[in-house]
Amino acid sequence: MAEKRPVKITETVLRDAHQSLIATRMPTDVMLPIVETMDQVGYHAVECWGGATFDASLRFLKEDPWERLRKLRDGFKNTKLQMLFRGQNILGYSHYSDDVVEYFVQKSLANGIDIIRIFDCLNDLRNLETAVKASNKEGGHAQIALSYTLGDAYTLDYWKETAKKIEDMGANSLCIKDMAGLLTPSKATELVQALKDGTQLPIDLHTHYTSGVASMTYLKAVEAGCDIIDTAISPFALGTSQPATEVMVETFKGTEYDTGLDQKILKKVSDHFKTYREECLANGLLNPKVLGVDIKTLLYQVPGGMLSNMVSQLSEMGAEDKLDEVLQEIPNVRKDFGEPPLVTPSSQIVGTQAVLNVVMGERYKMVNQQAKDLLAGKYGQTVKPFNPEVQKKAIGDEKPITCRPADLLEPSLEKFEKECAQWKQQDEDVLSYALFPQVAKEFFEYREAQQTQVDATVADKENGAYPV
Repeated sequence: MAEKRPVKITETVLRDAHQSLIATRMPTDVMLPIVETMDQVGYHAVECWGGATFDASLRFLKEDPWERLRKLRDGFKNTKLQMLFRGQNILGYSHYSDDVVEYFVQKSLANGIDIIRIFDCLNDLRNLETAVKASNKEGGHAQIALSYTLGDAYTLDYWKETAKKIEDMGANSLCIKDMAGLLTPSKATELVQALKDGTQLPIDLHTHYTSGVASMTYLKAVEAGCDIIDTAISPFALGTSQPATEVMVETFKGTEYDTGLDQKILKKVSDHFKTYREECLANGLLNPKVLGVDIKTLLYQVPGGMLSNMVSQLSEMGAEDKLDEVLQEIPNVRKDFGEPPLVTPSSQIVGTQAVLNVVMGERYKMVNQQAKDLLAGKYGQTVKPFNPEVQKKAIGDEKPITCRPADLLEPSLEKFEKECAQWKQQDEDVLSYALFPQVAKEFFEYREAQQTQVDATVADKENGAYPV
């Protein structure tokens, strides 16, 4: 029998699975009762923080994301915790100064994160440098994720050379981040082999089931040498989420890639989330539409979140019938914009521009600010050059920048500290405020009101207002 090479599993149910299926609305109270059981599974890691969870916790759930992380850390005694980090954007949608990035990395690790998966929407490695250095300095595991996409520029040599650069930057592992489910099984074999030629780093594959090929893609990737795969426990798997954990465990059982994970323990995890899934279906939080296969993904390279975004933009404009035209316009806009991978925020920028081009009846008659910033180099460098005519139409005579965008940003942590001083109850509050000032302020006010209410109840009890 071939030498054993167990594939490792990263569980996504506490982050990407619910981000993909129920708009990141899973509260901490649903997570905590099952943590002890999940901790016995033997996962490589549990992805539980970062991405959109931070914003959603503050904005919709009225929860402190830092408090969630600390509670999860207390419960997971044996399992590494992982987060998703948008490079110089941290967890927001624009670039932050280096001192804010460094402080965020430091506090994430101090509060319980072990592995930071760091990516950039343009694969501009300059936008990852600060976060990787900060993680290494604090003793964290820095995993650099390459946003996978298709296009003339994205040859096997491109991926291989980029993998070598990532290793030289000081990353501890490499992730292929296939956010749109574009990676097909045969291409996965080629890609993993090319990356293995380019780097010694462990390779993790992250994909989504959107286009229906993800489980087969994982099988071929593992056979080609992929070390880690991202999966979601079955009640929150498939559709726009990841392949199911139990299915992949069973797939490799008895082979050289056997994960060694116990289906009996996984069943307990599954049963817990099954109950919550039923609630989400009943209250409309889980829309059955996101559970199907959408082949448009492979045809137009449009991630699920971007598609739903465009549908809502078109319906606001009363132009729902224009969706097919918009889908056909996306590849043209993407080409004009330097062929970036379509992932937050580049997916929103390209998608919105395609909508405007179609609805206005003239290409680039209206260009929004984010698109102007992209064409001015403020997000970083794209793999291919911008269309010069489109660039000129959008930014006029403004001189595009060619340096790392964050080099132009003044240190800003001190400014945020001052602005946040009146609400600050913990060091981390300044980071919540730095990323989402308005949302954080509303949360801080809500938190104060809650504490006042609790204090009043305690005082009433002490004064004999309630029978003990």
